[in-house]
Amino acid sequence: MLARTGHLDGLRHLLGRYPVVAILGARQVGKTTLARQLIPTLRMRSTVFDLEDPRDLARLADPMLALEPLTGLVVLDEVQRRPELFPVLRVLADRSRRRLRFLVLGSASLELLRQSSESLAGRIAHYILPGLSLDEVGVAHMARLWLRGGFPRSYLAPSGALSLDWRRRFIRTFLERDLPQLGIGVPAPTLHRFWSMLAHYHGQIWNASEFGRSFGVADTTVRRYLDALTATFVVRQLRPWSENLRKRQVKAPKVYLADSGLLHTLLDIETADVLERHPKVGASWEGFMLETVIQQLRLRPEQCYFWATHGGAELDLLVVDGTRRIGFEFKRTTVPALTRSMHAALADLNLSLLTVVHAGSETFQLGPRARAVAARRIVEDLT
Repeated sequence: MLARTGHLDGLRHLLGRYPVVAILGARQVGKTTLARQLIPTLRMRSTVFDLEDPRDLARLADPMLALEPLTGLVVLDEVQRRPELFPVLRVLADRSRRRLRFLVLGSASLELLRQSSESLAGRIAHYILPGLSLDEVGVAHMARLWLRGGFPRSYLAPSGALSLDWRRRFIRTFLERDLPQLGIGVPAPTLHRFWSMLAHYHGQIWNASEFGRSFGVADTTVRRYLDALTATFVVRQLRPWSENLRKRQVKAPKVYLADSGLLHTLLDIETADVLERHPKVGASWEGFMLETVIQQLRLRPEQCYFWATHGGAELDLLVVDGTRRIGFEFKRTTVPALTRSMHAALADLNLSLLTVVHAGSETFQLGPRARAVAARRIVEDLT
């Protein structure tokens, strides 16, 4: 078990400011483990309710009666299963801001965010927990993290075969049990087919019409499938950046499978050798490094965009931080160079800095406001 120190620090900071903190993330990403690691560091009494445990559900039959006498930290795991708890949390948060804190854990943003925004506005902070990151496992294990992905049980499995078996089981269980429990009523075979098809479009611009034709359904239906996988944190939709330029700009999102290990499983990539020879190896590496940058810089979803024009200029990741704009390109090459597209992004978007993350071994300047950063040095050089 890896100690996720950075995330523990972030949660302690939020619990000092808000009466309710929600840890959101995909199933099996480590939310419960992180909460267990956090509890001993807070030096306060704690009470844990697992809302998948019938005994804990029985204890919460009358939530006000069960929760009001408590002090310290109250952990509610898989809270989206009991959305009626949120009004109770609002009342208790207002009554006892100093003596009681709530840590709620959820595997979907859809219902949880809707309920919490209605009931706990101003009282709740949301913390999205990703999979294991490069700075947590160490750069020496980059290849393993890329192949297996960041789910702790997949990454830490004793062998590649056991890791692959875990991921296959995860996909099956996620589609057959977890999504229906979250109220997403799409048949498992349909979503599996859609997810597999989406894996082949990893890193590409979303085309609802093309997907709709492939499935023989309306554009709105495949959009609902995409939103379901996004809401459960297994797909990332990277929003397009658009502004008043004399260029036609792409307005559809770019789609990535959030975890490289699940991507490889859906593409039937079992080993590093197969990955190196696969036609999607470049797209897989791009998505892996994109997630690495987002995690390393602790970026929020609303800070992350991509940019593309119909004339061919594009930028893999645009980070908007106030008035400052930082661009990232991901090139699986050992000889990165500034391209016409990069020059266009620097000029049209008025970037403060353009970073080209590459597969070589050196970090160096490419030109004014542009640098090349080696992937193996990204943890130390990405500042």
